[in-house]
Amino acid sequence: MTISTSSLVTAATAPDRNCQLCPRLADFRAQTRTREPGWFNAPVESFGDANARLLIVGLAPGMQGANRTGRPFTGDYAGDLLYATLLEYGFASGVYQARPDDGMKLVDCRISNAVRCVPPQNKPLPVEINTCRQFLAATIAAMERVRAIVLLGRIAHESTLRALGIRLAAAPFKHGAMHIAGPYKLYDSYHCSRYNTNTGVLTTDMFRNVFATVRKDLG
Repeated sequence: MTISTSSLVTAATAPDRNCQLCPRLADFRAQTRTREPGWFNAPVESFGDANARLLIVGLAPGMQGANRTGRPFTGDYAGDLLYATLLEYGFASGVYQARPDDGMKLVDCRISNAVRCVPPQNKPLPVEINTCRQFLAATIAAMERVRAIVLLGRIAHESTLRALGIRLAAAPFKHGAMHIAGPYKLYDSYHCSRYNTNTGVLTTDMFRNVFATVRKDLG
C-alpha cells in the first residue's frame, strides 16, 4: 500500500486541555467537570515513549477510565486486560494498579486513541472522529521508529487507515488480520471492552494471540 505522507503532517500531537473543536464533546466535558471536579476531565494524551516501535490505538477515553485518571486505558476493565497482556509480552514493566501513579512503564510501546475526549455513551460521532484524526496522524508521524500498530476495534482501524491515506477497502477490518502499509504492519483486534469479553466476541486468548504475533514480529 502507498502511504500519503501529506495526510500525516500536522502541528500538534494532542489537543489543548480546553479543546473546543468538537462542541458536543466540549459540552459533555464541561458537564463532567462540574459533576466530578476531582477527575482529569480533559483530552487524554498518548502514554509511552514516542521512540517506541509499537503503537496501540484505541477508540476514546472511558468515563470511569482515562477520563477519570488521565492515562489511556487506566481505571476500567479494558485497561485490566490490555495492561496484563502488555506485561505478559514484555511491552510494559512494573505492576499495573489502575492509577496513573502506579509506576508502571511501557517498554517500546505507546498507547493513544482515535478520539481524545470522552464521548457520551462511549460513542463518538463520525464528525468527531474525523475532527480528532489530525492528532492521531500527528502522533504516528512523530513516532519515527514505529513499525507495528495495533488497532483496537473497527473505529480505530478505519481512522488510522484514513490518517495514513489508505482506502478502507484495501485493508478490511478482521480480528487477527495483519496488513502491510508502507513501513508499518497494522494488526487488527476487537476492542478489549468488557462488553466484548462478556459476550464472547473477544476472549483473553484471542487478545493474547494478537500481541504474541506482534512480539514475534518485532523480536
